[in-house]
Amino acid sequence: MLRIGLTGGIAAGKSLAARRLAELGATLVDADAIAREVVEPGTDGLLAVVEAFGPEILDDEGRLNRPALGALVFNDPAQRERLNAIVHPLVRARAAELTAAAGEGGILVQDIPLLVETGQSPSFHLVLVIDAPEEERLRRMVEDRGMTDADARSRMAAQASSAERRAAADVVLDNTGTREQLLAALDVLWEERLVPFNQNLLAGRLAPRVGPPVLLAPQPQWPAQAALLAERIRRTDPRILAVDHIGSTAVPGLPAKDVLDLQVTVASMADADSAADALAAAGFPRWPGSWRDTAKPQHPEPGDWAKRLHGNADPGRAVNVHVRAVGSPGWRFALLFRDWLRADPGAAEAYVAEKRRLAGLHASDASTGRYARAKEGWFSQTADPQMNRWAVDTGWKPPALGG
Repeated sequence: MLRIGLTGGIAAGKSLAARRLAELGATLVDADAIAREVVEPGTDGLLAVVEAFGPEILDDEGRLNRPALGALVFNDPAQRERLNAIVHPLVRARAAELTAAAGEGGILVQDIPLLVETGQSPSFHLVLVIDAPEEERLRRMVEDRGMTDADARSRMAAQASSAERRAAADVVLDNTGTREQLLAALDVLWEERLVPFNQNLLAGRLAPRVGPPVLLAPQPQWPAQAALLAERIRRTDPRILAVDHIGSTAVPGLPAKDVLDLQVTVASMADADSAADALAAAGFPRWPGSWRDTAKPQHPEPGDWAKRLHGNADPGRAVNVHVRAVGSPGWRFALLFRDWLRADPGAAEAYVAEKRRLAGLHASDASTGRYARAKEGWFSQTADPQMNRWAVDTGWKPPALGG
């Protein structure tokens, strides 16, 4: 089952997106609806809220008076946290029940207004954020919902910022146009990314990658995307000791293919194999037939360079996941190479020149395989001796695990 976390600021258009995804075939779990359900009359949730905030937050019929409660919590962070501590665990428990009942073959969308604020982004295969400028959201709340300007601003201030939501997102859809434009964007996302992602996930296969090597100018979103995926991977299995962003996209200012490389550190290759199913379930199936590095100096004992290579089931974000044992030559090489290029502009410039030369030679290839193999000579003859001298001169050490 593909698990999508859907969120967005108040009045951004998230509810419209949720309805459309349900119409397209997703199973929808609506956190707002659950939050209302868990504080209905007669529930333990309502009893706990009354105990915390007093009987004045009830109406004449004994139901929760939401405007009265809102007036207490939206302008007082401490009171808001108090309420969240009661309601959020109940919502999560009920959402888990609904998720379990949804079956394994479909696409599950969890509509969670406070997904970012509650740190749930890494729990999903993909996070979708619906966004709109603050002033447009303010206009919608005042003109369409009849809220006062002060109340609307208070509600927005109680949520994560647009920048925080975007940093936690795999996909951002800007809802600044018409209703029809947002629906059309959702239809495209469903057909071109979500459905294939789910099919790949269920089959345990990689998303297809075709075409020659194409070097892009450095993309500002690469570090944030890598950080999001790294945290998602880190949580998949207790055997994973660390996840590091490596390769060209980890070097500021370096042109690269639009493929993120992540190194997963484990204690042994036995642990790498034991974690393989968890990685696949998280959206990173094992690359068939992979067992050793292809970007390294030649070495007389290939076993010392052993790794397990995983890729992405998501057709919208290409990722290589290199699983290596801590302290192994390949593990050290990947981290040292990255740090050397970050520290030495001349080395980075030389590497870019070699990448461009080889990309030109392989511009008509059907895949990037020969391009990757062609870089081995530069790695062994140029990079390896130079970066090891740099490591000695600077006293370089691999980063501490978890640091």
